[in-house]
Amino acid sequence: MPQFPRLLGYLALGVIIACNDPNALGDPTEVNSVDTVTLGAIEGTPLSTPSGFNIATGALRIDSSVNFEFAYNVRRLSDGTYQRVFLPRAALGLGSTTTADPGLQVRTQTFDEIDHAPSNGYTADSAVPIEVGQRYVVRSRVVCSGLGVPLYGKLEILSFQDSTVTFKVLADLNCGFRDLLPGLPKN
Repeated sequence: MPQFPRLLGYLALGVIIACNDPNALGDPTEVNSVDTVTLGAIEGTPLSTPSGFNIATGALRIDSSVNFEFAYNVRRLSDGTYQRVFLPRAALGLGSTTTADPGLQVRTQTFDEIDHAPSNGYTADSAVPIEVGQRYVVRSRVVCSGLGVPLYGKLEILSFQDSTVTFKVLADLNCGFRDLLPGLPKN
């Protein structure tokens, strides 16, 4: 019988530790859904055309906000051909010195098969060439200040028209969650 109070003490200590765990996530509140976004190139489109993408809010103009994960551009190569690219913030000289930079990671699975975002392995400091049909996982800037974590999403390039790119995207707007399937995330 003397072991029972000790067992209760350990159980209570475990509950206290679990409740004070800074890595514990609350319940998700935002439903993951698929959207379609069109961006214009940084060069060659009107200034009023959004060229940047923010996981939480979508397309935005990069001349009026630096709160984007990547921008789109069409680069002229030395051989005279053109290359369409996404430019993460660090590739534009807007890197972070204290947190992980936003980036993209090319994936081979279909859009629907990409179900979870990895923590690492993102291209964050150089141009990412894009083509129709390619799929990527995207990591945002650290936007969840209480947890100090980024948001995650996935996208697939649907089409190019003149100097624009259209892609479908699913973003998990729940801080700390990396689930990339439609509906309420599980983790």
